[in-house]
Amino acid sequence: MPHDQHADAPLRLFNSLTRAVEPFAPIDPGHARVYSCGPTVYNYAHLGNLRAYVFTDTLRRTLLWKGMHVTHIINITDVGHLTSDADAGDDKMEAAARAQAKSIWDIAAHYTDAFKQNIADLNIIEPSEWTVATDYVPQMIEFAKKIAPAHCYELESGLYFDSSSVPDYGALAGGRDDAAHARIDPVAGKRNPSDFAIWRKSPPGEQRQMEWDSPWGKGAPGWHLECSVMSEARLGHPFDIHTGGIDHREIHHPNEIAQNQAYCGCTDAQPGFTGARWWMHNNFLVDRQGKMSKSKGGFTTLFSLIDAGVHPLAYRLLCLGAHYRSELEFSAESVGAALTRLKRLVMAVEGLKARAEGVTWQSPRLDYLRANLHTKLSPLLEQFDAAISDDLMTPRALPLLEEAIALKKVPVDEKLCLVAAFDQALGLNLLELSRADLRIMPKGAQITPEEIEAELDRRQSARAAKDFGLSDEIRDILIARGVEVMDGDPLRWDWRPELG
Repeated sequence: MPHDQHADAPLRLFNSLTRAVEPFAPIDPGHARVYSCGPTVYNYAHLGNLRAYVFTDTLRRTLLWKGMHVTHIINITDVGHLTSDADAGDDKMEAAARAQAKSIWDIAAHYTDAFKQNIADLNIIEPSEWTVATDYVPQMIEFAKKIAPAHCYELESGLYFDSSSVPDYGALAGGRDDAAHARIDPVAGKRNPSDFAIWRKSPPGEQRQMEWDSPWGKGAPGWHLECSVMSEARLGHPFDIHTGGIDHREIHHPNEIAQNQAYCGCTDAQPGFTGARWWMHNNFLVDRQGKMSKSKGGFTTLFSLIDAGVHPLAYRLLCLGAHYRSELEFSAESVGAALTRLKRLVMAVEGLKARAEGVTWQSPRLDYLRANLHTKLSPLLEQFDAAISDDLMTPRALPLLEEAIALKKVPVDEKLCLVAAFDQALGLNLLELSRADLRIMPKGAQITPEEIEAELDRRQSARAAKDFGLSDEIRDILIARGVEVMDGDPLRWDWRPELG
């Protein structure tokens, strides 16, 4: 990707702090530092969770497209996140360990590996570093010790942050909402409904699987504390961009900001300090029954999509087809349409590659493209750059990719160079995928690929013998078993995804 040539369109990003799209420039010229709230590894990530990482990856790829170096941190939450995001209920990790009769460490390792598999399947660039919450507990205790005298108070259940001790608490969410915080499970002695736990003491007579000694008793850190500590440790404060789902905008991120203000001691000198200069949030993925949520049960995972015969990059394409700040509806129809669109793109690029056999080309730098592109392609490059530079407007960028592929009377090597450049930002892996790669066997398939090939050979013999009755019978049998027969196509057949 280009690292020293800036494209012409200025990069503008929506900042949740100001509720406005603003020109972006990193604090350190040419180097963007980004922190993304990672998964709580008590269960498989559902597709709504994963939308956040497609968004973050699109942001990272756009920063790279604009010529910046990027340091990107994603944390793994293996302690402290309660069953309510609003800082209430049981610890999600402890609850999962009890429910599955496993060690909490085994739970964390299993679901961390599963999440990283999801990241790989979606062609998401791995972060510069994964930070794991339990690796940073000593730093969390030191952080809490520094902010406790002026900003915290101790109760029987733990150490709590006084949200009234910092200016403009809740500004990220649009203002302080004590009525909303009042719905949080009440804790006797809390000064304000919005106050939150910095350290949770283990209840008397109860031993947690994860607990540490602290000045406030044996226990575990609060969920909000970890991101403040790890972002400061790995990126420094202030850094450039903090990302997360829109649900984090209401409680988790305002609490992070309050901790950051307290820790830097700049609540009066720099009332606008929040730790990150930009806070960016993706909207929800919704199904027909409402927002996707693991707590409701029956959630859809990327693994379940693959089991249904859907290539994971079809889900990535579905996400790119909507703006990250818009709600995105998930349905069998929408993911099926995305899979069809992906197949068309891959087929078209495979056609270009076949025509370009023997021609050497590579993913180009933007300055090279600007100087050498065919006159028909140059406007598409500028329009694409303008689209992704306009707050990651991928719904405008995708049709430009399709238009570039379809253009006539353009040298095929130049066209492939442009497709490669576009795909650096989109991450669909179009230059590597084949149509056969998209042929994912549904988990419930009752026939093997070898059996399908044998049946198609038998059908071909029947057609050669003009036994069209047998030919149709074989085709109908295959269709009934979830196989789409494609006469005249070198691929010959495809699975029909089991999307219900």
